[in-house]
Amino acid sequence: MSYYKWKCKLESLNEFWQLAGLRFKSHPWHGINIGPEAPEVVAAFIEVLPSDTLKYEIDKESGYLKLDRPQKFSNIIPAPYGFIPQTYCGKLVAQLCNERNNRRDILGDGDPLDICVLTERNIVHGNLLLQCRPIGGFRMIDGDEADDKIIAVLRQDEVYAGWKDIEDVPEALINRLKHYFLTYKDMPGQLKQKCLISHIYGRDEAYEVIERSRKDYKNKFGKLENRLTVAAMEAINLGQEISKARSKKK
Repeated sequence: MSYYKWKCKLESLNEFWQLAGLRFKSHPWHGINIGPEAPEVVAAFIEVLPSDTLKYEIDKESGYLKLDRPQKFSNIIPAPYGFIPQTYCGKLVAQLCNERNNRRDILGDGDPLDICVLTERNIVHGNLLLQCRPIGGFRMIDGDEADDKIIAVLRQDEVYAGWKDIEDVPEALINRLKHYFLTYKDMPGQLKQKCLISHIYGRDEAYEVIERSRKDYKNKFGKLENRLTVAAMEAINLGQEISKARSKKK
């Protein structure tokens, strides 16, 4: 096959997947792009709001929100909370966590990268996408797994637009966020705290964590369009083989 014909086929396949995205709902983790300005501006899929007394999270298989658990104590998330699409906390994210903590035993938690979005606006429901600017994060360790929490500001927020780095966030709000993340997995009667925050880092470190999580995602899942194309071509070839076999029987 000539290079020109191969290029035309690739363009047709790319157009097919773009059109398929208009017909079918995209999976919030895999089917939504992080955005062309990442890591300076990223998409965030919001799962939980400050008004929620239940902990929701994405169902990895279906892409729908599922109820994870009722909150056991009265603590609530101080700001909209969710994850960054097409990210994955794997080997590279864990490697950075190990380096910063002088350890070797920490693994990635196998989830998309968590993000908390600060805004003065009252967002009234989850299960939505928004654009935000990462300004820092918490290096959290859950058991022996890296579970970073990126802190961001809603893009074009009228009140918090001047916050460029984690140092701009008032200490009281930082402490409120820390308290939530350190206790949101605790159970009544539990003596030992499950989570710890080893570092609070600024914008540049947040960018590094995001970029590592994007590479981890690519290493884990590859490029979705390429995998879909291969699967589609295999299905077409299988269909042709079945059709030929049926024709021979006739």
